[in-house]
Amino acid sequence: MKGVVLSKDEDVTEIISLAESLDYKIEKVFIQKKEEDASYYLGKGKIEEVKEYIEKNDIKIAFVNDALRPSQWYNLEKTLRVEVYDRIRLIVEIFMRRAKRREAKLQVNLAKLQYEKPFVRELFHRTSEKDRPGFLGGGEYVVADYYEMIKKRIKKIKYELKKIEEDRGLVRKEREEKGFYVVAITGYTNAGKSSILKALTGDDVEIDDRLFTTLSTKTKKLAKSSLPILLIDTVGFIKDLPHWLINAFHSTLEEISFSDLILLVVDSSDNDNILIEKIKASLKEIYILKEEPKIIIVMNKIDKIKREEMEKKIKIVEENFNIKTIPISALTGENIDLLIYEIENCLPFSYLELRIPEKEKTFISWIWENSNVLDFSVDGTANLKIKCSEKLKEIIKGKCNKLGGEVKIWK
Repeated sequence: MKGVVLSKDEDVTEIISLAESLDYKIEKVFIQKKEEDASYYLGKGKIEEVKEYIEKNDIKIAFVNDALRPSQWYNLEKTLRVEVYDRIRLIVEIFMRRAKRREAKLQVNLAKLQYEKPFVRELFHRTSEKDRPGFLGGGEYVVADYYEMIKKRIKKIKYELKKIEEDRGLVRKEREEKGFYVVAITGYTNAGKSSILKALTGDDVEIDDRLFTTLSTKTKKLAKSSLPILLIDTVGFIKDLPHWLINAFHSTLEEISFSDLILLVVDSSDNDNILIEKIKASLKEIYILKEEPKIIIVMNKIDKIKREEMEKKIKIVEENFNIKTIPISALTGENIDLLIYEIENCLPFSYLELRIPEKEKTFISWIWENSNVLDFSVDGTANLKIKCSEKLKEIIKGKCNKLGGEVKIWK
């Protein structure tokens, strides 16, 4: 389907990418350079120019590179006589098409309803039903009934998401009791978070080169490590999202706030300015979600750039943000082992010396499965030197003492 872009900003790369991800073909971009008419978003001269182009070229949709007020949306649709999507509605539409799991569908429906609410209110005040343009024209409900339905649906969805959060809280408590560390993988959308999850775990993870393919969390154990570390892939960030939209994904994003370490994934093939802007946008949301987070910036897709360019980008990023930056390629596997090493080094561990009655084979096996055994010998008693998570230390001490063993900190 053919569309046009309306913008006050000359940088329209992202809005075009968003539209193309839904298979729209952008035929022309209109930039408002002079003073606009606030009630239409664009100036009257530009409106006429856009309207003429739409009529002559069979354009079906106009994308606005901004968040529109309901009155602006109403005036644009009525004047241009095509559907008008502002940036937020476009993102919500992408979410709608990508959501697969129940939790993701609930979150997306909540976002959609919260987006529609002020627009429905605008229609209620502005026009009779037969004059309503676009996505709320006609349909099963008159506007007043539709507005009430939205409020009831929002309340119901929030209740269902609260139940999911409570269930996740129980899972989180179980992880804590087993001594697991949680590492959240986050970053700007389409930076390769799911590819990194696959590279770090060795498990099959759906990889898709489209925007917002991860809308609910995936949890996997870190491979190549005997330490209890779980990796969680979370929804991608994008700049200038309103907080009501971010809050719709609270049950997914809360995993960031409970994580022990955050991997902030960026695309190293972006130009320097875009790279910095995307990191700023991501960090802004991370700092809202978690106070004093531990962060590693993971510069992915280094297979797409030359070594000198990679080194320059690392220097720029570390100078701007003073955060440890690791260059990797999830595609080729380059530096994955280095990233695992840095992950382990960022998390607090204890070194314990254990003496356990040899007959307690179940507990000894559990130690081997849940810690890094550095030394092992048997002399009637099992003697182990281990590296384990701080979270697991107290659990091990309690179990060991209960079974008549001994525990010492040796390093």
